[in-house]
Amino acid sequence: MFLFFGIVAVTGSYFVQVESLEWEAFALAVPVGLLAAAILVVNNVRDIDTDRRAGKRTLAVRLGRPRARTLYSLMLLIAYVTLIPVVFPLSAWVLLPVVTLPLAARLARTVRAHVDGPTLNAALAQTGMLQLGFCLLLSVGILAS
Repeated sequence: MFLFFGIVAVTGSYFVQVESLEWEAFALAVPVGLLAAAILVVNNVRDIDTDRRAGKRTLAVRLGRPRARTLYSLMLLIAYVTLIPVVFPLSAWVLLPVVTLPLAARLARTVRAHVDGPTLNAALAQTGMLQLGFCLLLSVGILAS
């Protein structure tokens, strides 16, 4: 659901500015939306035990910790993979966010290995920073194209 709203926000902003919709706008909205949704997933992974006790049925509670961790890792990975089709109509500059891949890999390992609040709080904040860096570099790459 959050991924959908992220994609709508990005493509809607694009439409308002250029008054047309191109497939590239949708394609570039996907990684942005995935990273935004990953922030929510790591938050839910952190809170899974308390949410379960409180009777909350978050996605992480429904999936369970192992699958929610896998979902987080896949969201990060797919954000980078979805850049590839956009390279052809634009240019290789669109791949500039790949420099943030080591941070994404470290975050995926952290979320997979830890259950304590302070570590996952840090991963939550760093996932936000990952999205910021990714989006800034993506913007630079689009402008350079």
